[in-house]
Amino acid sequence: MKKSVLLGTVAATAAFIGGAAMAAEGDTLKAVKARGELICGVNTGLVGFAAPDASGNWAGFDVAVCKAVAAAVLGDPAKVKYVPTTGQTRFTALSSGEVDVLARNSTWTYSRDTDLKLDFIGVNYYDGQGFMVRKDLGVTSAKELDGATICIQTGTTTELNLADYFKANNMSYQPVNIDSNAEGEQQYMAGACDAYTTDASGLAATRAAFADPENHIILPEIISKEPLGPAVRHGDNNWGDIVRWTLNALIAAEEYGVTSANIEELATNSENPEVQRLLGASDELGAMMGLDKDWAKNAIKASGNYGEVFAKTIGEETPIGLARGLNAQWTQGGLLYAPPFR
Repeated sequence: MKKSVLLGTVAATAAFIGGAAMAAEGDTLKAVKARGELICGVNTGLVGFAAPDASGNWAGFDVAVCKAVAAAVLGDPAKVKYVPTTGQTRFTALSSGEVDVLARNSTWTYSRDTDLKLDFIGVNYYDGQGFMVRKDLGVTSAKELDGATICIQTGTTTELNLADYFKANNMSYQPVNIDSNAEGEQQYMAGACDAYTTDASGLAATRAAFADPENHIILPEIISKEPLGPAVRHGDNNWGDIVRWTLNALIAAEEYGVTSANIEELATNSENPEVQRLLGASDELGAMMGLDKDWAKNAIKASGNYGEVFAKTIGEETPIGLARGLNAQWTQGGLLYAPPFR
């Protein structure tokens, strides 16, 4: 288990050497504009976050970030090529330059930031690791999983958290290694493991796709902090600024009441100086990053503000049914906070 994680880290670091040369020149923006298309690394398929429909059209909470960046840079949210990545391939894909940005429910950690030379540009979902079991197993707490078989994606923080949690509680477990959420769902449903562990949001999304979601429970224990966010390569600060402030634009838009329905009206009539700057009605914030004045407006129009995206993809009115919780605006008791646009 440890070997596979180490090898994944070494491979990603080695691959970074090749990608660093491109990133150091600060040319990701130039490359995207010349290509006319953003290449976005996403999950191989996690309903609500990133998954293709029957026609191959990608949608979801993380996909909305890809669309927003494409709209900010290219003026068109449809100009995105989606590259599915697993827990083991995602950082190599980013470091090697295979993708321009990674929007794949990935946890911002110290080693990924420093050792893998990635820049997490913010948090788009505050999560934590949980466990799902079949209701007829009779388990109501993670503390009752001593000796259990547990499905776990390799190369993830959840793999390491799992080991820490069982060691701290003097319990043992037998890992059932998987490469993707789809494989985890398959193994779990086939009875290959007693429990499936990943981010609690991922468990909710996986359960929502079951034919019998009522027969599966997510245990109450949350055993880790999982700040999930998009990432870019070290060394191209302007590109990092573009992705960071695009996410901030979606968050700020919700705070200031800018929606996909009223954005055109507010772009011309708002008396709020922050909204005027955000929507390009005053100042030239876009030019500071090599973008036009409508970059943030285009990003918000792509899928709506942060709250609209959350509600449409993973919110309480969707089959996944996640409450805002920590992901509410700071003005509503949550952790979402966009720095000032000035």
